[in-house]
Amino acid sequence: MANTALTRPVADRAPVGAGATAQRRRRRRRDRTAYVFLSPWVIGASLLTIGPMLASLYLSFTDYDLFDAPKWVGFDNYVKMFGEDDRYWHAVTTTLEYVVVSVPLKLGLALAVAVLLNKRRRGTGFYRSAFYAPSLLGASVSVALVWRAMYGDGGVVSRVLGAFGLHTGSLVDQPRYALLTVIALAVWQFGAPMVIFLAGLKQVPRDLYEAAALDGAGPVRRFFAVTLPMLSPVLLFNLVLETIHAFQSFTSAFIISSGRGGPSDSTLLYTLYLYQRGFTDFRMGYASAMAWVLLIVVALITALLFASAGRWVFYAGEDKR
Repeated sequence: MANTALTRPVADRAPVGAGATAQRRRRRRRDRTAYVFLSPWVIGASLLTIGPMLASLYLSFTDYDLFDAPKWVGFDNYVKMFGEDDRYWHAVTTTLEYVVVSVPLKLGLALAVAVLLNKRRRGTGFYRSAFYAPSLLGASVSVALVWRAMYGDGGVVSRVLGAFGLHTGSLVDQPRYALLTVIALAVWQFGAPMVIFLAGLKQVPRDLYEAAALDGAGPVRRFFAVTLPMLSPVLLFNLVLETIHAFQSFTSAFIISSGRGGPSDSTLLYTLYLYQRGFTDFRMGYASAMAWVLLIVVALITALLFASAGRWVFYAGEDKR
């Protein structure tokens, strides 16, 4: 039987490669559509993130006071920062103390509350919302002002402590306790990691708890043998996020210390000192150098956390032998 494709008139035959050409044309149309929808994000990232970052990198090598043109000084800002500025190293020490204390306390409280709220009880939904609310409000100026009033002279905290014979006065005006009030405000905002821990707890297989119970493991043993290993990926996620947020903390220290970082620089966090150098002393080049050092340090700490994850993070079905 004759082949119909061969007997078809030449004018009716599709040109060789016409199908592939049409497919490429359709693919290009789809790509153009995707680029149109992505363009607002690309433009925003270029103008609001990448562009300012590159500008700050240039300014970190200049002497710039916001009014005169930047003057190239090379690595002078970095040399002064590491070798001549004692307040800089005090801010670094204070920030490290703040991060090392606040992050574990915050994550520990978030995990404890998540475990308590993981069981179905009456009013559980209300308590979850109530514990999450501080995470929405904690970074606001108004809450920081209330926090300062609570720990100030004649505030709620000083009155409660006075009722027990502890007359401390204003905690925010004492170098020994001022940083603790900032840490307390950070720990109070444990709602966001708590919700993430709750989501992780829902994914832990119930048969693991049943098997552990059959082996005679009590609640504490089941927590350390089942809950923590299964939650380790979520714990890593929360640890990275909260560490980054702690290094970036600014509002609470600024409001509680009235922008000075006092008393005696006891609440002088890194970002607060960066703000002082840039917008109080008008040393924007110096502040830009501080910002890039902070970026590099946070990136290194994040990389170390991920590098250590192979030793303590466990995934379902993974053999650690």
